[in-house]
Amino acid sequence: MATRAPFVVPALKKHTATVIMAHGLGDNGAGWMSLAQNWRRRNKFDEVAFVFPNAPNIPITVNFGMAMPGWYDIAKLGADLDIQESVRTQDEPGILRSRDYFNTLIKEEIEKGIKPSRIVLGGFSQGGAMSLFSGITGKEKLGGVFGLSCYLLLSDRIKNLIPEGFPNKETPFFLAHGQDDGVVKFEYGETSYKWIKDLGVENISFNKYAGLGHSADPQEIDDLEKFLEKCLPAEDAAGL
Repeated sequence: MATRAPFVVPALKKHTATVIMAHGLGDNGAGWMSLAQNWRRRNKFDEVAFVFPNAPNIPITVNFGMAMPGWYDIAKLGADLDIQESVRTQDEPGILRSRDYFNTLIKEEIEKGIKPSRIVLGGFSQGGAMSLFSGITGKEKLGGVFGLSCYLLLSDRIKNLIPEGFPNKETPFFLAHGQDDGVVKFEYGETSYKWIKDLGVENISFNKYAGLGHSADPQEIDDLEKFLEKCLPAEDAAGL
């Protein structure tokens, strides 16, 4: 899959952990770099490198077939689209291609000496959906997975794509969704949370935010920060 190299915010101290944060449709990796920069200014996550991948430009059906940065095609979109109908029209080949790319990013961090348990995978909207899917179907047991304003992809067949032993069954999952989201309906997030629990993932939280649309707000980012602190404690605190 042709894509630009990710943007990277390196660790300030010894690199012991990595957060991979994927953007949404039409955006790019730079769109979320301020997240890491904010934590840098506040002396947070000094041992963590942040990787912000860039999706390739692909034709998007709901964009009249015009190309834009996307992790997979979207055939239908809208406030009236039922979640079950959404599942039936999802771009499985594109989703699997992006999953393979996400796995490559994880492998590259492991080759640098980072333990899978010190890698957190997450994202917003399309990027969040890909992160949930890649985490659930991944072969490496990660330190955590998060999805903001997103949903579970291929929910009608994902069970068949989980590796033997379900490596990330006990991995912490953090889901967050605005209750006024007009792009990815709150119902999608809430239902996806239930679906993931039904798969056997018990260490999962669903955080909802009143008045929030298809974006992030300070409280949500604070909650994400606390999640990352639990998943990736400083090296001394972790006793590594």
